[in-house]
Amino acid sequence: MAEVKKENWFKRTWGKVRKYFRELRSELKKVVWPTPQQVLKNTLVVVCCVLVVGVFIWLFDFVAQVGIDALIGLFH
Repeated sequence: MAEVKKENWFKRTWGKVRKYFRELRSELKKVVWPTPQQVLKNTLVVVCCVLVVGVFIWLFDFVAQVGIDALIGLFH
């Protein structure tokens, strides 16, 4: 029976890497990229949401700190 010679590790690995990048390029051609206006609009929405959540966290922290200070002052 004839022995089947296996390709060496470097050739197998290099072939997989080439296949990966070939498929990656193929998939990136299918992507619908956003326009600069869409990017700006989405960025502004994210910044506004972050600011609103930040204000709520700040308010909660402030109220909690005032409440804790009042309790400490009451029992101290």
